[in-house]
Amino acid sequence: MTRFRLSFILVFLPVVFFAGSLQASPHSPPSTVTSEQPSASAATQSPTSPGAQSQPKNKITAYTLPPDLYRKARNRGRIGFVSRFIGFFYGLLVLWFILRAKLSAKYRDWAERFSRHRFLQALVFTPLLVLTIGVLHLPIDIFHESVSKLYKISVQPWPSWTADWANAQLLAIIIGSLLAWILYAVIRRSPRRWWLYFWSISLPLLLFGIFISPYLIDPLFNKYEPLSTKAPRLVPELQRVTRRAGQGIAPARMFWMKASDKTIATNASVNGFGASKRIIIWDTTLAQETTDEVLTDFGHEMGHYVLGHIWKGFLFFGAMLFVLFYLGYRSIGWLLARSGTAWGVLSLDDWASLPALLLLLTLFGFAADAIGNAFSRYEEHQADVYSLEVTHGIVPDPGQAFARSFQTYGETVLVDPHPNPVNVFLFFDHPTVADRIHLGVTYDPWSRGESPQFVK
Repeated sequence: MTRFRLSFILVFLPVVFFAGSLQASPHSPPSTVTSEQPSASAATQSPTSPGAQSQPKNKITAYTLPPDLYRKARNRGRIGFVSRFIGFFYGLLVLWFILRAKLSAKYRDWAERFSRHRFLQALVFTPLLVLTIGVLHLPIDIFHESVSKLYKISVQPWPSWTADWANAQLLAIIIGSLLAWILYAVIRRSPRRWWLYFWSISLPLLLFGIFISPYLIDPLFNKYEPLSTKAPRLVPELQRVTRRAGQGIAPARMFWMKASDKTIATNASVNGFGASKRIIIWDTTLAQETTDEVLTDFGHEMGHYVLGHIWKGFLFFGAMLFVLFYLGYRSIGWLLARSGTAWGVLSLDDWASLPALLLLLTLFGFAADAIGNAFSRYEEHQADVYSLEVTHGIVPDPGQAFARSFQTYGETVLVDPHPNPVNVFLFFDHPTVADRIHLGVTYDPWSRGESPQFVK
């Protein structure tokens, strides 16, 4: 699990689902990685010396792959596309099964027998539901990881993967128990306005979650160290970019993350906000890319800083949550009236109704996800443009460095050069690699006497 997701929380509270879109990154790791490692040496070079690959490179004009890699990339794209649909419908099936088998009603009975206090009931009911969902969804998770291992993208041992899975379940239990308690307290107090009040409560909870994630959650899954201790010669180069951007980002906010013990994919990201905001560069990125390429990655992250994408994304997804919760409110009464008796659900304020609400939010969230991905692609494109502009004059040829970074990424994890347009529309939260390389090799307003969009 190279990219942490709480499966229960993703369904229960779309707030946390959308938080993933606010943690912007230039490379979007494949959801179903199905490629072979093109070069073992590339992933094992010293992370303290980016730019080790100093040999001349051919000029890139478009994203292309040799025939053997192209075939594998096409297969990878098809598998990823199909598995996403299967995963969505399987998730609905899991929730329906829990309701149909009256497991949620049984868990409610156990919780109510345990204590009369609602908070203690939440501490019994929610963990049982979380673990049931997690275990039933485990075959899909294992399939994705097995495919990733088959094509040598994931290098994470199964014991380590299992530990990550267990940590994700533990976090889902802790966070989910608190949220379930709040949700049903609000439902009991205001059966007609619970969706509005819970939405209002969820927004500050989301901000708090984003704030503490770099301190409490991220270190559970990966090792982080100051970039100045792992790649000290890179920090002054990065500061040249920050000065050009007019941002005082101290080296203390630049971090190295060990990813090579789990994946060969490259990445970088912006995590947290306010005092916890930081830029993170994976050790695989430092190992596989030259200094110029890393600077364009960093320029992309600077774009998220300068263009205010975290706050804009928060407001956008907050509005989407408002609509989702309202739709859930409008439809849950109909669903329980139709099937609640057969499921053993007594009323909306019954703990056993939670899987039914999750089912509706999952269903409506499918469309919301496509809208959110379109917004994310727009912000990521802006950050790409910003990267090319802020590194202009610092990197000798930022367009080529930018393009080489994505060419390397595409070859490493076998990104399909021609993904299914439906796949892109529904599931891509970043522009395609082909589009991003095209931007890199064609964006040059200076030679045409035009004004750059962001960095004047």
